[in-house]
Amino acid sequence: MGYFEDIAVGDRCELGSFTFTAEGIKKFAGQFDPQRFHLDEEEGRKSLFGGLTASGWHVASACIRVMVDDGQRRAEQARLRGEPAPSWGPSAGFRALRWIKPVLAGDTIAYASEVVTRRESKSRPEWGILQVRNTGTNQRGELAISFLSTVFVPRRPTA
Repeated sequence: MGYFEDIAVGDRCELGSFTFTAEGIKKFAGQFDPQRFHLDEEEGRKSLFGGLTASGWHVASACIRVMVDDGQRRAEQARLRGEPAPSWGPSAGFRALRWIKPVLAGDTIAYASEVVTRRESKSRPEWGILQVRNTGTNQRGELAISFLSTVFVPRRPTA
């Protein structure tokens, strides 16, 4: 986290990881994506995934969770150093969402973000706009999820 002026194309941030448990997979699926291979181990084994599989939406939601946690951690570190912590704006959306590998019960996904493009906002000069590639990689080093997001980032205040 920083001001727009502090961020360059290619900057990468390791956000954190999330472990998908059978209980968590079933709970998420029961509420939001009640397909058989997300709800039952045997059905998961019989599916093309070969095991109880987390909903892609669960995998994406966990990414947002670790993003928020990382942002809060960085803001607290800045506060402890006596520095201002810029508050990033909302996301303007995402695209190119790809669920590349199934996430099975017991998998741990490590999430990261990399800046792909940056530009100044024409309509809101106090903001910059980043396009970021977010990825999640399993414990075997296999890419499991990838998507592009667009986010507003505050510009450094002028004196």
